[in-house]
Amino acid sequence: MSSYASFIFLFLFSFLNSFIVSAQDPTYLSHVCQNTTTYTRNSTYFTNLQTLLSSLSSPNASYTTGFQNATVGEPPDRVSGYFTCFGVSPELCRRCVSFSVEDALIRCPNEKEVVLNYEECMLSYSFFRDSVPAPSYVYHVCPNRTTYSRNSTYFTNLVTLLTSLSSRNASLSNGFQNATAGEAPDRLTGLFLCRGDVSQEVCSRCVAFAVGETFTRCPNEREVTLYYDECMLRYSNGNILSTLNTDGEVVMSNPQNITSNQVGFRDLVLSTMNQAATVASNSSRRFEGITANSTAFQFRTLYGLVQCTPDLTRQECLRCLNRTIDQLRTDKIGGRVFVPSCNSRYELYPFYNESNIGTSQPQLDSAPPRPPVLPQPGEGGNSTVIVIAVVVPISVIFLLLVALFCFRAKRKTTAYETEPLADGDDITTAGSLQFDFKAIEAATDKFSESNKLGQGGFGQVYKGTFPSGVQVAVKRLSKTSGQGGREFENEVVVVAKLQHRNLVKLLGFCLEGEEKILLYEFVSNKSLDYFLFDATMQSQLDWQKRYKIVGGIARGILYLHQDSRLTIIHRDLKAGNILLDADMNPKVADFGMARIFGIDQTEANTRRVVGTYGYMSPEYAMYGQFSMKSDVYSFGVLVLEIISGKKNRSLYQMDGSAGNLVTYTWRLWSNGSPLELVDPSFQDNYQTNEITRCIHLALLCVQEDAEDRPTMSAIVQMLTTSSIALAVPRPPGFFFRSRDEQVGRADPALDLSALCSVDDASITSVAPR
Repeated sequence: MSSYASFIFLFLFSFLNSFIVSAQDPTYLSHVCQNTTTYTRNSTYFTNLQTLLSSLSSPNASYTTGFQNATVGEPPDRVSGYFTCFGVSPELCRRCVSFSVEDALIRCPNEKEVVLNYEECMLSYSFFRDSVPAPSYVYHVCPNRTTYSRNSTYFTNLVTLLTSLSSRNASLSNGFQNATAGEAPDRLTGLFLCRGDVSQEVCSRCVAFAVGETFTRCPNEREVTLYYDECMLRYSNGNILSTLNTDGEVVMSNPQNITSNQVGFRDLVLSTMNQAATVASNSSRRFEGITANSTAFQFRTLYGLVQCTPDLTRQECLRCLNRTIDQLRTDKIGGRVFVPSCNSRYELYPFYNESNIGTSQPQLDSAPPRPPVLPQPGEGGNSTVIVIAVVVPISVIFLLLVALFCFRAKRKTTAYETEPLADGDDITTAGSLQFDFKAIEAATDKFSESNKLGQGGFGQVYKGTFPSGVQVAVKRLSKTSGQGGREFENEVVVVAKLQHRNLVKLLGFCLEGEEKILLYEFVSNKSLDYFLFDATMQSQLDWQKRYKIVGGIARGILYLHQDSRLTIIHRDLKAGNILLDADMNPKVADFGMARIFGIDQTEANTRRVVGTYGYMSPEYAMYGQFSMKSDVYSFGVLVLEIISGKKNRSLYQMDGSAGNLVTYTWRLWSNGSPLELVDPSFQDNYQTNEITRCIHLALLCVQEDAEDRPTMSAIVQMLTTSSIALAVPRPPGFFFRSRDEQVGRADPALDLSALCSVDDASITSVAPR
């Protein structure tokens, strides 16, 4: 009997224990209660709120789908709300919603706008502003390349991020805000962008609405972009801040065609939108609305609008808008194109609030200039002549004295900086930021070995820490190095004018006696070769990270070639000159060998060949001819090294003959087995088409004839648009040919020079043949 009673007791204990565990409260994460608007418990709003919460937590709610919304009452006491469940069973969804309904009135007892976040669900409700309609959904993009689970750290960070973006503390004045949450590898960044003409109230509602819909439209994807008429919401596990992205473009158009004068209409649309793009890229808001009137069509006014995320540079914004404008369907009466970084739209009706943006109009015909007003003859004219005759000489003498005084004062005193400029300040001239040597010596602990980061072709690089905590990379040129005052001054002048996220930033310099020192931003993850060519470090760079590095390097070189104020040829692009920041974003470094081209200049010759063998193009290494296509060749070699994890200078055996990495890749490609090049550390974690396309692109870059190689702008387009067809590559330069392989267009002497192209050291004075 006692054993039977014990069995009953254990059974009941186990049942009750399992019931308690299974019925435990949801895991609370966060809540937001906006106290800008409140209610009382005896109000109509509270009655409507109770009805809404009862509806959302009723047994008939949509717990199976994990989402439901509802609206109760009439303005001004109308209230709307919704719940979203995160990958849990219908029963757990119901429990979480029921719990959150009760929890809401405890945590937010009288606020009208509430968001509660739990691991299992989210509840949100708000009073319905009759003047603020619900946002108009347009499209969403959420590729399923990478996903997350609802019980992961990434999801917790995502909830934190979205709560931050949708809070009342978000920056709504300019309609744009970004945020970051968590630490790597679960770190993610996000942003919202509201249309430039909408009010702060409309912007806030749109962002909150988008946050509520994100888990329904993209339930477990790590990269998400939601488009509405009024705003855009975007987040990713990669760094999307201050980064131009034109992937995943969305092209939409009005179904009605332009029935007459299509060419004229196209010209009107493109000229109007391009003018708007120019104005927007030069404005701080990166936004512009524009109207154009024409008597050549039945309609009276064309309305256009363009906008970029304000974190883009002027050049990036303009390039992004030009791309979207080129994709507009100008055979329709309206069209729009969205990409993550910008959007363009035109219609024949006012689809935005003109009064909020002060739309500009294209000036098609300029009025003739007014004739100058000449003084009438008489005493007034004579007085003017007398005054000019007296004042001008006195003014000239005074200015000469001031200039002489400033010149002598500058010769006597020179001010040296002891701390780097605050982030965001630019150095515009070589002499605007000269550092005191003693300050640099103290920051590096007298250039101690413990602070040494590495050694380049012209000297050592040290880590420096100033008293304020600012960390810098200190490049101390060797007193016996080949880089003298000319190269030093060149690097200062060139790099000081470059501002791009994929280029290392120059903070200052020191020139005292024989000391020549450059101060750069400190990049925490060392150089690319540190990871690529180390068997123990390669695994930290999976294919997705390497693909992002390839794209970043391409954008940095494109900026040098095309988008900066000067056309700059780097001439020493290699893995050792690519630095990686904390997020593994690449930064091109070491501009001591760079050359500036004139406006119409496309190539140049030199008797002093500088650079690194193995990365040099044939025409440069042999004849001293360099151009943008020389950097393209180096980029191609670098891409092959990134894909394979192998050095180009090493020799690789295949079919009984040896060759460098370029030769080895070409033979694999010719044999139809390019994937044998792939770094084994990837295992199967890569997309075959993507990596094959990169190998194809690299082979186009290393073709022997410079004219056959693509430009950097074409390369960036090929990397970002998979629909662009690639040409068939020709044999590369510095190609080790076996006896059975025909030479083709190459000169036989090329084989001899190729045998010397396996050195990884930077050279400074090699006489070309």
